[in-house]
Amino acid sequence: MSDPAPTATSPRVNAIDVLRGLVMVLMSVDHASETFNRGRLFTDAVWVYTPGTPLPAAQFLTRWMTHLCAPTFVALAGTALAISTERRRERGESAASIDRHIVLRGALLIAFEVVWMSFAMREKLGLFLLQVLYAIGGSLVCMALLRRLGDRALFAVGLALALGTELLLGLAVATGVLETLPVALTISGGFFFGGRLIVAYPVLPWLGVMCIGWTFGRRLVAWRAAGIDASARGAKVLAAAGLAGLALFGALRAANGFGNMRLLRDAPGIVQWLHVSKYPPSATFVGLELGIAALLLAALMLAGARAARWLEPLRLLGQTALFYYLLHIHALALVAQLTGLHGQLGLRSAYVGGLAVVVALYPACAWYRRYKAAHPAGWARWI
Repeated sequence: MSDPAPTATSPRVNAIDVLRGLVMVLMSVDHASETFNRGRLFTDAVWVYTPGTPLPAAQFLTRWMTHLCAPTFVALAGTALAISTERRRERGESAASIDRHIVLRGALLIAFEVVWMSFAMREKLGLFLLQVLYAIGGSLVCMALLRRLGDRALFAVGLALALGTELLLGLAVATGVLETLPVALTISGGFFFGGRLIVAYPVLPWLGVMCIGWTFGRRLVAWRAAGIDASARGAKVLAAAGLAGLALFGALRAANGFGNMRLLRDAPGIVQWLHVSKYPPSATFVGLELGIAALLLAALMLAGARAARWLEPLRLLGQTALFYYLLHIHALALVAQLTGLHGQLGLRSAYVGGLAVVVALYPACAWYRRYKAAHPAGWARWI
């Protein structure tokens, strides 16, 4: 049995929630590793990797598997918000009202990043780290305008931004503006004001990922309106897109030139093939991660409601993803502070800590889902 298409009374797509829940779990492993694992690798960019540096397989693959999180989270945010936006249009809500809602939601995410998340992810107060919430929030502000594009144009813009960051960086280098704050916020990322501001997720490449996800969300709504089985059609489209993304990754990684953000293969072996640039995201990174995400989402859409029931814990996490995100890093940081174990443990701590924080926060997420359902017009609609 396939997932029902989204409707006004049942707007959620089970497969989206389950996949989002899965990436929450993987993300927890990475953040537990960052908190406790003294051997954690951070070599996901040309500026933090010296060619020839050993990449121990267990540590590398633990970090690598979590690369799925950010692209999937951003793409699914676009998909889910596209569905809700189309529902608002169907109810007759004005374009100005929809734009206001999207911009306010984006601004709120940026505020969460600056005033709440930064302090948990940096060691001292007063240091600001702009990560995935900043990228999603900035992308939403842009989507208030870009959503007016047709599906093909929006998808083309998404591909150009997601895969063409290296060209934009080359242009910034050629014009001598690479190390400026506006370029960092939008294209390159970087460190400013003596390290007090770190831009880890520049907006434009992640906006491209959101545009791709937004286009897919609109297609789900359009298929439903045309009486087409949206899950079956969506799974076929996702499977084809996923294979195309993996093929792009393979071709660019084999060529070992453009598309790798200068983080090239410098030795034989699977680890070097998978060692792609996330900061900023290269075309190989985007192709690989969105390719995997598309295939997983296709499988979940074909598996349908029965699989969603079996995977209910993941579905619940996916339905409360932002709520969970806003709590889990602070919980890990608190445990590390109370125990004095920050950076003192081995690789096992990544998995034990990641599972522990999921289990610890699961009851709160269950409560929050019930509260949000009972108060659809309250404050919880923003989280």
